[in-house]
Amino acid sequence: MKETTFWSRLALVALCVAVAACTAPTRQPEQPADNDTAVANVPAAAPEEADINADGASTRSILRPEVSAPTPEPPALEPVDATIAFDRSGLTLTDASRELLDELVDRPAVKAGGPIVLRGHSDTRGSDRANLATSRKRAEIVATYLKQKGIAADRMTIIALGETTPIVPNARPDGSDDPAAREKNRRVEIHVDLPAAATPADDRTSVAPAATEQ
Repeated sequence: MKETTFWSRLALVALCVAVAACTAPTRQPEQPADNDTAVANVPAAAPEEADINADGASTRSILRPEVSAPTPEPPALEPVDATIAFDRSGLTLTDASRELLDELVDRPAVKAGGPIVLRGHSDTRGSDRANLATSRKRAEIVATYLKQKGIAADRMTIIALGETTPIVPNARPDGSDDPAAREKNRRVEIHVDLPAAATPADDRTSVAPAATEQ
């Protein structure tokens, strides 16, 4: 009788456990909090839009206005000076002088329309009057070449200085002639000013018709 009662109680306990297991509520998976959901839904920044990469260098998007490429500055205008040499004939441009003039017309001050002064020079061989005329003729040759390159004639002022302003002595210290020095003095000096500057005035030299140096 006691054995029967033990097994009956054991069966009752097992039945209660089974019923409790069947009736217990099913545990639902935890839902993320609202702020967790918002963070999870934010897409990762594209590599080209990230501010800093793994090396610490900035990788801001080139499409952002605050990092757009700056506009390049226009070339600064500056006055231009050049010296044009002549060959032994005294009235013919050298190949090097033509190349220099070709480069000159491409300078910003020239393209901007700045006034141009051409100062002609000679050596001391010949009379003062003839040298003055020859120096003017040299400046006119340069002006003609520049006009052929598209420079307006009314931008150019011709000044004849003759033999008055040599850059080197025409003779050696012992008084003998120095052909190389004379060649350096046979020249035209060009000055191109900025467009806003006033055109040099009242220093044009009136001369007689051109003559060849003796």
